[in-house]
Amino acid sequence: MQTHGQLRPSSLPFPGRILCLILLLLACGHGLEAATVTLRLGTLAPHGTSYHKSLMLMGEKWKAAANGGVQLKVFPGGAQGSESDTVGLMQTGNLDAALLTAVGLADIEPAVTALQSMPMAFHSLEEVDYVGSKLRPMLEQRLLAKGYVVLFWSDSGWVRFFTKTAAVRPDEVRKLKMFSWAGSSTEFDLWKSSGFNPVSLETKAIGQALLSDTVSAVPLPPFFALAGQMDLQLKHMLELNWAPLVGALVIRKASWEKLPVETREAMLKVATDIGRQIKADGRAENETSVAAMVKRGLVVHPVPPEVDAEWRSAVGKVEGQIRGKIVPADMYDEVQRLLKEFKAQGGAAPK
Repeated sequence: MQTHGQLRPSSLPFPGRILCLILLLLACGHGLEAATVTLRLGTLAPHGTSYHKSLMLMGEKWKAAANGGVQLKVFPGGAQGSESDTVGLMQTGNLDAALLTAVGLADIEPAVTALQSMPMAFHSLEEVDYVGSKLRPMLEQRLLAKGYVVLFWSDSGWVRFFTKTAAVRPDEVRKLKMFSWAGSSTEFDLWKSSGFNPVSLETKAIGQALLSDTVSAVPLPPFFALAGQMDLQLKHMLELNWAPLVGALVIRKASWEKLPVETREAMLKVATDIGRQIKADGRAENETSVAAMVKRGLVVHPVPPEVDAEWRSAVGKVEGQIRGKIVPADMYDEVQRLLKEFKAQGGAAPK
């Protein structure tokens, strides 16, 4: 017996059954659309740069790998605030992922500072690669314990000093107003105690600070100097390998695990490939960026051995403030051990 209001498809006339099937298919399609996961990613990488373009390409490949089930929304150029702000937004779930430097990553796990915050510890990018290859598995486990999955590591080559006036020796740079990353009070204190004149600012405020003469020296990779057209104000670059700018793409574990395992595997492969490309592009573009800025009037100051020795002496005097205060003591010591190991092996790059 059929109860009023409980029509079954099989009891309908043929045209009615067709209409019912169409409605069911539309409902299924609507359910699939609603299941699409949107991932929000923040980064300081400027809009339109190769970093931004690589992330957008990653998003397209993620969407394809997930059969349309994943959409990546990228917020470049610090649109979500500083790296500390970005980490805070991930912690509250307002962002799912971020491409961060070691400064931002250290807000999650301080041990990451060992990859970047040891001035002049690394003599070559091969050393950077070797130490990174040894430390990354442990760092990834620590970040995972804090609720973040590392999708790839990368770096942007060497941080160099860009200045408004010629400055080669430490005492010459000490006379300038040095940009210091806001949110890192230990870095500010280190500059101050070393006799420098730091000014704490967000990265997106550098341009205006240069125009107002609030800062007159900025340590950053050449690629970012060119992207921000900072060489129009900072006419000099000291060819000193101060430190590598290291970073990683991390995603909240909670966001990552919303996706099926097979989708995650495909997305991780895509991210790994994109990370390699970002690293290769970043290092290559540092060289081409210097050449491009030289054509616009940048003066590059080489570092003769006696000047290099002066800088190493200056760093050596504050080693006690770096070890244990900026970089955890055990991590600082491990980097030094690995650098000796690399040298003892004849400088063999990691496979």
